[in-house]
Amino acid sequence: MDTRVELLEAFYQTMRKDKIKIENKNYGFDFINQLTANDAMLDYGQMENNFIHKYRLLNVSEQLRERLLQGHVNQEYNVCLYFDETANNTLCFNLDNNFKTNNTQLISEMKLAVDYLQQHLGKYGIETVCIKSGRGYHQWCHFERPIANRLLLNFMIRIAAKTLASLHYSNHDYHTIKINMSPNPKFVNVLSLRAFGSRHIKTGNFSHIQTKDGVLNEEDSWKYFSDYMINKTISEQQFMLAYDDLAKTIVF
Repeated sequence: MDTRVELLEAFYQTMRKDKIKIENKNYGFDFINQLTANDAMLDYGQMENNFIHKYRLLNVSEQLRERLLQGHVNQEYNVCLYFDETANNTLCFNLDNNFKTNNTQLISEMKLAVDYLQQHLGKYGIETVCIKSGRGYHQWCHFERPIANRLLLNFMIRIAAKTLASLHYSNHDYHTIKINMSPNPKFVNVLSLRAFGSRHIKTGNFSHIQTKDGVLNEEDSWKYFSDYMINKTISEQQFMLAYDDLAKTIVF
C-alpha cells in the first residue's frame, strides 16, 4: 500500500469506512461503474458549476476504499470522508470567507483568524494541521482515541467564540469570517470533508499546509502531516483538561 494512503487511513481512522464522496470532473456510466465496483451503491450524483461532479457512495468495501484513496493521493479526484455518528479521533475547524465575492483569494481577516484560533488552542498545548482550502483553511486536530461528538462540538464552539471575539477586540470585522465545525451531531450524516493530499477541484491547487513559517510545498506538506501524527497527536487527558477549563470560562 502507498505510504500516503496508509497515513490517511491512520489519521482518519474513525471516520466512516463504508461511506465516501468523490469530487471530480469525470462522468458517465463507465465511470459510475468503476465507482460502484465491489458492490458499492451510488447514493446520489450531482453536477455543479464548472462541470464538477459529486458522487456519494455507500457500502464501500475495504478494497474499493483503498483504491479510491490511491486515486485521491494520485490527484485523479478528491475523496471526501464522513465522520462517525458517535465519536471521532479528529475534528476540523473550517474557516471560510463569509462573503463569496471571490472563491480563491484570502481576505486580510483570515490570517488573523487563523493566528487567533491557533493561539487559543496553543494555550492548552494543542496544535492543528492547517490546510489551505480555497478562500480559507481547514484546521484539523488528531486525538489518540475517539472522543464523543458532543464534547468535540462544545469544545470547538468555545474556541471559535474566543477566535471571533479576538478579531472583534482587535478592531476587525468578525462577520467576514465563518467558522464551520465538524463533527456536528446535527449534520454528521450529510456533511463530508476532503481528506488531505488533494487538489482543489476548482483551482487545481494542492492542499498545502500552512505553518508559522509559511506555506509548505507538496513534499514538505506530506512530511509535516506525517510528523504531526507521530509527535503532535493529542491525548484524551490533554483534551479533557482544555475542555474543562473552557467550560468554566465560557458558559452557554
